[in-house]
Amino acid sequence: MSSMSLWLSFSFVLIALLLSLWQKLGLEKEIAVSTVRCAVQLLVIGYMLQVVFHADHPVYLALVLVMMIAVASWNASRRGDRLPGVYWRITAALTITTTVTMGLLLLLGLVEPTPQYLIPLSGMIIGNAMLVSGLFLNHMKRETETARGEIETLLCLGANKRQAIHDVLKRAVTASMIPTFDTMKTIGLVQLPGTMTGMIIAGANPIDAVRYQILIMFAFSSSAAISAVLVSLLCYRLWFTRESMLRP
Repeated sequence: MSSMSLWLSFSFVLIALLLSLWQKLGLEKEIAVSTVRCAVQLLVIGYMLQVVFHADHPVYLALVLVMMIAVASWNASRRGDRLPGVYWRITAALTITTTVTMGLLLLLGLVEPTPQYLIPLSGMIIGNAMLVSGLFLNHMKRETETARGEIETLLCLGANKRQAIHDVLKRAVTASMIPTFDTMKTIGLVQLPGTMTGMIIAGANPIDAVRYQILIMFAFSSSAAISAVLVSLLCYRLWFTRESMLRP
């Protein structure tokens, strides 16, 4: 894609801005900031990856993965910003999820152990786990408020924290995983996903592109389940005080 084509692509953003102005949605600043951040972040990471791929050194690879996990954890933990220590628990969950999923891909010989494969695949897995974690925190907040009376009654009857919040926890974990599996049900029929589309545009054989996309979607199913369960186990105590009372 030429530089002129890149500049012309801003016309799509202009459409969003004009619609926001026309309907008085008040999203002009949000659209502008998102557009600038998107362009800058992608350009920066593009140059960074060029250096990392050329150097092919494990230290650079590790630094990129640490940065991805740190940013993803910060973004997901904002959904539970009033919960003490939630950032570090999300970080632990995303780190374990990425390590297990990528480790399995390497152990089975499904991907090559090079930065060109490890960084993009890790980024997609971390991003999926981030979305699941954020959804879990959102659902937990809503479900806890809805079932506050039930939880407090169970605590009064002698239930421990885990027993009192078990049903709420199960519903939040289930709800956080549903979008991933809904996407898997409709992929290829409703949408052609990014990896597959990018490979086809780049000239790859469509069957090879489909195989890679299947691999990624199967990895997503694992990362969604692992991250949802880990975040639930690590974070549910944050909804209680030291005296085992539900936080206001």
